[in-house]
Formats: sequence, C-alpha cells, structure tokens
Amino acid sequence: MIYLTGDIHGNLEVDRLTRFFENKRVTKEDFVIILGDVGVCWDGGKKDTLLRQILRDLPLTTLFIDGNHENFERLNDYPVSYWNGGQVHEIEPDIIHLMRGQVFEIEKKTFFTMGGAASTDKMYRTEGISWWAEELPSEEEYEQGLKALNRNGNKVDYILTHTAPYEVISAMEMEIFEEEDVLRQYLQTISDETEFKHWYFGHFHEDLDIEEIYHCLMDRVISLR
Repeated sequence: MIYLTGDIHGNLEVDRLTRFFENKRVTKEDFVIILGDVGVCWDGGKKDTLLRQILRDLPLTTLFIDGNHENFERLNDYPVSYWNGGQVHEIEPDIIHLMRGQVFEIEKKTFFTMGGAASTDKMYRTEGISWWAEELPSEEEYEQGLKALNRNGNKVDYILTHTAPYEVISAMEMEIFEEEDVLRQYLQTISDETEFKHWYFGHFHEDLDIEEIYHCLMDRVISLR
C-alpha cells in the first residue's frame, strides 16, 4: 500500500501518522509519502532525534518530498543515491527523501516529484538558521524534471509536489505569491503537457479536491486511488 499526507512541520503534526497507522495492517514494505515541510533534518537537536524516532517506529517506510520549511544545508549534505529509478537522500533506511525532478516507480506506479515552494513568512526568519534560498528549485532541477518526464514519454501515474500549478492555485482562490510565480508556472506547463491520473500537493494547510484530479492534503491520510 501507498499512503499520502500533507505537511507535518517536524513534531508539530506528526502524531496524526502515529494515530492513523496504529491499527493498520501494514509493514515496512508499505509506504507513506509526506508532501513537504517535514523538518526531519532541522538543527540536529533533540526535536530531530524525536521526530526520526517517531518515523522509525511507524510500521511502514516514510518517503517525503521537500517543502519550503526544511534545512536544505543539512538535507543536501546527505549523499545522493538511486532508489526505484530516481535520486534520493537516504536519511535512514526507512526515511527517504525523494529529490526534485525525478521519476520513481513504486509498487508498479510511476511518480514525478518536484519539492520546493516559497516561504511567505521568510521576513520573520533568519537565513541559514530558519530559512534557505534553496527552498525554490534551481534551473538545473527544473531542467532535470523536464528531461525525466521526457524520458518517460511525458506520462506518469501520479505527480507529487509541495505547491501547485498556477491555474489550480487560482481555482483555490489562493493569493498569487510573486516569489513562487516561476515554480507555479513551471508546474502549470507540466500539468498542460504531461499525462497523469492524479496530482497531490501540500503547502496550503487545507484538504481540498479540485476538478477530481488535483488534491491538496493537510490532515488527511489517504491511500492512492
């Protein structure tokens, strides 16, 4: 089984995973994918240790894409390895970061991943301590994503992102945040030019379904359709 959920913000909202999977018949061969703002590599302190222990104790394997609230310096210190067709950072054997611009095959399903977003509260944060410019994808990551999709015939089963395509955000009547515009337009291009079944994203702290194809997740933990 593959499950999906929204942001957990470190230890703040990870308890919903513990509660949800407490009585589920799953094993470490099953997966939960967190759609960004995980915070598993934050400051190397006690909160990081506790979060990893909570995720380690889950009865299934944790996968995640990055959001905007991550310590990218620490995250990118992990060596890059290959897992199920794409590049990953293995935080622990059962805690794995799905890197940007990749296509993975998991349980005979294909997934395109593109983490990252812009922090609307960065004016209250300190660069290198609570905010990192790498929260937004680089040109190299954008290009890598397009090439990965092209190699797959511009067709995947699922797309996993932190923020959403431009038109989806407009349909949600969310604020158009200028610093995220390039990423949202990039995702819109992918939406227009890629064949996919469903698109899942987090970031907006809401649980919404748009046009039965795009799904914003926060508190929900869902199994794949």
